Amino acid sequence: MAGKKYREAAKKIDPEKRYSLEEALMMVVANKVAKFDETVELAVRLNVDPRQADQNVRGSVVLPHGTGKVPRVLVLAKGDKEREAHEAGADFVGGEDLIKRIQEENWLDFDRVIATPDIMGAVGRIGKILGPRGLMPNPRVGTVTFDVAKAVREVKAGKVDYRVDKAGVIHAPIGKVSFGEEKLVENAHALLNAIVRAKPSSAKGNYIKSVTVSSTMGPGVKIDPDVVRVVAAAA
Repeated sequence: MAGKKYREAAKKIDPEKRYSLEEALMMVVANKVAKFDETVELAVRLNVDPRQADQNVRGSVVLPHGTGKVPRVLVLAKGDKEREAHEAGADFVGGEDLIKRIQEENWLDFDRVIATPDIMGAVGRIGKILGPRGLMPNPRVGTVTFDVAKAVREVKAGKVDYRVDKAGVIHAPIGKVSFGEEKLVENAHALLNAIVRAKPSSAKGNYIKSVTVSSTMGPGVKIDPDVVRVVAAAA
């Protein structure tokens, strides 16, 4: 059963109305439910068929105001690239030694993994551990690269990966309730514009079907997809 604060917050939202992005985020910030600083998340339903390889929308974007959390970054690399990763601020850097540790100890004290292409053959051995947790490096989101310094800086600055799920929905964080409406709106615009730019050429009709924003413990607020399309088109 929903808690009292959740029910009170839900009463202030018209379930039949489609709000502007600014209105929706203003309501999320004003109606915070939890005592902790909740994460604000967008759920974007796309008019795609994720079963088709060319419609499996995926990418990444650096949010202008970050996510409110500085992730722990693991870099798997060799030689000079290890030094570059250390200098860029990576939390953990190594090669076969750390791959072996993950494999044998199930060590997972990190939030993001970046790897250089020349070590990906070895990283494949831990794919079954990293993959289900969304940690497997992937060139499509910039986490398989020789430019490890840039990749580390982007992740630390608030880079967010997004990927459509089996139901055709992208779930991605856009910050914390404490950011306030203005910063959340700017982060939301960055994410939505990235998703629009990633539109597959084979996708027909209205690409964005619906958008909902919510905080960790709060009710969802539905956003008018027509307004989102107009904003994205103008970007």
